[in-house]
Amino acid sequence: MVYAMTEDRYRTGLIVGRFCPPHLGHRFVIGWAAQRCDRLVVYVNTRDGEVVPGALRASWLQEMTPEATVVEVHHDLDTDFGDEELWARWIELFRSKWPLEPDEGGPHAVFSSDFYIDELARRLGAEPVVVDPDRSAVPISATLIREYPAEYLSYLAPPVRAWVEEHWVQTPDGPDASA
Repeated sequence: MVYAMTEDRYRTGLIVGRFCPPHLGHRFVIGWAAQRCDRLVVYVNTRDGEVVPGALRASWLQEMTPEATVVEVHHDLDTDFGDEELWARWIELFRSKWPLEPDEGGPHAVFSSDFYIDELARRLGAEPVVVDPDRSAVPISATLIREYPAEYLSYLAPPVRAWVEEHWVQTPDGPDASA
């Protein structure tokens, strides 16, 4: 595993997440990874019934990170790191959504601030690169924003912030009430 101090370069890179909602911490990781890749792809995992629609999250993320290719990956798969059959389905899904030309290969690196990417990278034949796992560069998580939206508005890009203010801050019961 490579940690965030690396200056290695990769032909292609991948970041996978829900980005619910996308915030400036995501922007940091994507920007950091993009500086180390010739081409960077960001998968926004989405499913029906989420608090923030997947297409909207992907649109915001593409606007926030024009240096990356953002792909919405809609699915109905569970997450169970101990289930080999489920892993195979995830890898098949991710490979089917890879937007780059076959001659570019990839991904060559998988970036995340979470250590679970080791196994995903291994299964994709890529190098795992953990970026700012302590979230010290931008101390925020999507969970904090969902739980305390009014307190963390400064960590959101303007269109995301406007949506969060309208749907979560103005809603007495928080994010779940507007689902």
